[in-house]
Amino acid sequence: MSRYLVEEFDRSPRYATEQYQGAAGRNWWRSDPTLHVLMRRHLGDGFGWAQPHLDRLGELTGGLVAGCAEETDRNPPRLERYDKWGRDVSQVVMPPSFQTARRALMDNNFTSPTFAAQARANGANPVALGAAWTYLLDQADIGMGCALGTGGDMVVSLADKHAPPDVRDRVREIFADGYYSGEAAQLFTERTGGSDLAALETAATPAGDAWLLTGFKWFASNANGSAFVVLARLPDGAVAPFLVLWERRDGSRNGVRIRRLKDKLGTRSVASAEVELTGAEAFLLAAPASAPASGSGSGLGTMMKLTNASRLGVAMMGLGVARRALVESICYARAREAFGRPLIEQPLMRRKLAELIVEVEAAQALVFDGHLGPRLRLAPALIKLRTARLGVTAASDAIEVHGGNGYIEQWPVARLLRDAQVNPIWEGGDNILCLDVRRAMAKERAHLPFLDHLRGLATSALVRTRIDDLTKAIETWSALDRPVAEARLYPLAQFMADVYAAALLEDQATWGLDDDRKALVARLYTDTHLTDPGPLRGIDRPAEDPLDELLAGTITL
Repeated sequence: MSRYLVEEFDRSPRYATEQYQGAAGRNWWRSDPTLHVLMRRHLGDGFGWAQPHLDRLGELTGGLVAGCAEETDRNPPRLERYDKWGRDVSQVVMPPSFQTARRALMDNNFTSPTFAAQARANGANPVALGAAWTYLLDQADIGMGCALGTGGDMVVSLADKHAPPDVRDRVREIFADGYYSGEAAQLFTERTGGSDLAALETAATPAGDAWLLTGFKWFASNANGSAFVVLARLPDGAVAPFLVLWERRDGSRNGVRIRRLKDKLGTRSVASAEVELTGAEAFLLAAPASAPASGSGSGLGTMMKLTNASRLGVAMMGLGVARRALVESICYARAREAFGRPLIEQPLMRRKLAELIVEVEAAQALVFDGHLGPRLRLAPALIKLRTARLGVTAASDAIEVHGGNGYIEQWPVARLLRDAQVNPIWEGGDNILCLDVRRAMAKERAHLPFLDHLRGLATSALVRTRIDDLTKAIETWSALDRPVAEARLYPLAQFMADVYAAALLEDQATWGLDDDRKALVARLYTDTHLTDPGPLRGIDRPAEDPLDELLAGTITL
């Protein structure tokens, strides 16, 4: 039965709104052939066991979780600072829609220790399944992805190494359901800045085997968590990471006050707050002798390594937004008519959709290689640099495809753009990522294994030549004066990402899984990113319309 009043103009076939189903309400596993290819490749004999779990997750994320994300965006978390007696309780109240989605996701949590053990017992790679879980979740709500996944691995890893035994046991209890349980938060950024550790003001004072922290943190995502990693300054001036729990050892409330929740552009399902530390009990997450250092033996060094993992998480969020934007665009372009035929039959729209498909699959190749390929020091920064920005541009493209409807909040693509805009900021903006690329090459010679990885992937003469060109570009860049070299880091990093994605796409075309189509994607990508279009900017190229072949392996409706 219809829920709306049928007016006379609604009876026209042109206003048959039922044909405008977007991504929500579909099974995102069944409708994504590209994910099937990746899972068949990385799960091997375990694919059959995993398939019903993936199918259930696809139904959940495309249905309940996607619906709850829209509701939470309209009714975000709120802060209750005081109880009826005026005492500070700093309680973040999450909306029912968030709680409903979180419970469903925890019941189907591919990242939990229990599920991981079952996957291994059945021949399936739990890391691959965890990547699929976050990929599907991030298409529904990257805010939920942040709320569940912020810093859990960092808290547990550092606490296992450095916290007192009783505190370590408490952390293990908190994260019994795995890293993606929504219990962690990172308190790094202050009003003086986020990436500049020299400007950090929060102070740590020793108190037996614990410390007391005093300071003010400007951004704390997932402020309703139970365990926080906090950066603070030691008495000798060095910066070190600390563990702060919501409750003290004796069970009393810790000195953590939430001043207010941020009124954000997007990602409203993760509670971001300003947090004041007033003598908060804390535990140093580094061996005291190595706390001032930034090397691999220190807590800060370990934390920076884990930050690279967090960057891959943000890169997955960018990919999730881009994939969702692509699906929404295809669905709408198939249904919407203009000038007597569907948008998807218009040459300019076909060009836009074909380009978007290729860019999204290139980003997908990067992100899944970052999660499942060799651990390359350069990869997280380069992957996030590319995919976080793609999420923004793909969401913007989706709004354009929808026309005026896309600019209206009742349509899903407006929220996608608002949410996507945070990804280039989280875990380091473009400039910070470029500086990390420089640090990795200068101090660790990280470009050498990176280039070796690319050489092992590439199959065409063109991409192999571009790898040689990239090698020469790095050598030339290394000889530049430092200010000039820094200014040219961005185009160098983009060149690295271009060649990286092209090599990965060529490798995918050798897997024996949809090889012809994957070869087409690889060629289209290299034509755009690695080929000189000539003085006529490609206008003189032979005519080609690859959209139908691309669509066949992009989405199943």
